[in-house]
Amino acid sequence: MVTLNRIYTRSGDKGRTRLATGESVSKTDRRVEAYGAVDETNACIGLARLHTGAAEPALDAMLGRIQNELFDLGADLATPPKPDEAEGAALRILDSQVERLEAEIDALNAELPGLTSFILPGGAPAAAALHLARTVCRRAERETVRLIESGAPVSEPALRYLNRLSDLLFVAARYANGRGTAEVLWQAGATR
Repeated sequence: MVTLNRIYTRSGDKGRTRLATGESVSKTDRRVEAYGAVDETNACIGLARLHTGAAEPALDAMLGRIQNELFDLGADLATPPKPDEAEGAALRILDSQVERLEAEIDALNAELPGLTSFILPGGAPAAAALHLARTVCRRAERETVRLIESGAPVSEPALRYLNRLSDLLFVAARYANGRGTAEVLWQAGATR
């Protein structure tokens, strides 16, 4: 359990923060950028849930579980894996969590019509908020790829989780738009 008795510590006043390991890094460190974007994704999902609660209770419950998993993902990214790390030594995203996202994508998608065009982000308030969450999640994914490409260690399921989550958020936005019937479709060249 986490106990926070003081919200401000002044330790970040000089542009530094600490990873879960206690290591001091710049607030612009690639690892901080990655888990910061995960936190932003979580906040966007929280905004979407203002519109899914009563209207889409099953979708809302799914998003609530995902919000909790995003805190797990943040902890995973804030704790660089060690080559000799024992299983369970650090909180990590698991392959089973990625597989659950895939099953949920398939279940939601089964209720949607096929795509005939690209979709503009919008429609119902829940759908618009889910599209925003999707785009922020894609940024979190890009930041995580930059972290990996810099040579920093990242647990393998973490990146897969972000990739599947952005797909799930796309499908969830379609689902929240009247099961795909109220989508705003792109009309190529319509304003020429």
